[in-house]
Amino acid sequence: MKYLDRLEELIITFLMGAATLIIFVAVIHRYAAGMSIPGLQDWLLALDLGWAQELTIIMFVWMAKFGAAYGVRTGIHVGVDVLINRLDERMRKKFIIFGLLAGATFTGIVGTLGAYFVWENGAHYAFLTLTGMPVGDIPQGPTTPDLEWPTWMVYSAIPLGTSLMCFRFLQVLVGFLKTGELPHHDHGHVDGLEEETVPVDVDFYGLDDNLHMRDLKHSMVGDDRRKVAAPVDPDRRKIDLGGEPK
Repeated sequence: MKYLDRLEELIITFLMGAATLIIFVAVIHRYAAGMSIPGLQDWLLALDLGWAQELTIIMFVWMAKFGAAYGVRTGIHVGVDVLINRLDERMRKKFIIFGLLAGATFTGIVGTLGAYFVWENGAHYAFLTLTGMPVGDIPQGPTTPDLEWPTWMVYSAIPLGTSLMCFRFLQVLVGFLKTGELPHHDHGHVDGLEEETVPVDVDFYGLDDNLHMRDLKHSMVGDDRRKVAAPVDPDRRKIDLGGEPK
């Protein structure tokens, strides 16, 4: 299960990063190609990036489908639970189980219908061709306008992502039945960053770097700053200032 979670996160991260990079390059190319720079403009106009928009749309669709499954696993989907939270524990448990089963049923139906659609949209033809079997009158299926990819490959995000989402609903349901807990997402937490705790014995006023605020009891000028804790001398400011202030 850990490897599936990691694979899911890698797919989402790659799709998001690659789509952002591609559309960034396409926008820069569009504006730079409009500049009258000899040599550079001709070279940019010769580059065909008309496929970039279509590719990024496909990548964002795939990212959304797998991201939805990730959201079920981590509990980041928005839910209206005002009424459910007012119920007693026994009834609340029943409604939660019903909601998870409803989500698994819906995504399971969508995943099944999506797989049938992809199969009839050209995947059947591709499978028979790959295995060397006669295709008969089975249609090859349409292709995308710019990339000219088989559309069944693009639409495969529906059965794959939705089936994974159905599995995540069942996974959360099993976990809830065992422990009584649901996944919750801390929006203030960033993965990979550990919360730093300041040691209780740190004396910010004792730091001799002129970066920390000092109150009226601590010297702010002069080279003879205190290195150790000591009773405050009433004449300390006079010494640091070189005598009585004028």
